[in-house]
Amino acid sequence: MTTNYALVLTLNYFFEIVNWLILIRVILSLLRMENMSNPISRFVITVTEPILEPFRRLQFKSSIGRNMMIDFSPILAMLVIQYIIRPIIINIVSLI
Repeated sequence: MTTNYALVLTLNYFFEIVNWLILIRVILSLLRMENMSNPISRFVITVTEPILEPFRRLQFKSSIGRNMMIDFSPILAMLVIQYIIRPIIINIVSLI
């Protein structure tokens, strides 16, 4: 197994874990379990907040997102990670 393949595989696992953590955060918020007293909730919120915050700001700055009751930042973050960031980084690593 080459070093590039191992790095690409590691990056794929990393992005998959990030997507799962975002999904867990959505489920926690739907179940109203997003409190900081629970260590699992605290870990998920601490890890995902830096990823979701830019998308949340972008959503609430737009004229459409400002009036919405639903936070679409997890969906936007997962789509951007899956279809933009992941392919770019994997292609860059493959070129090395």
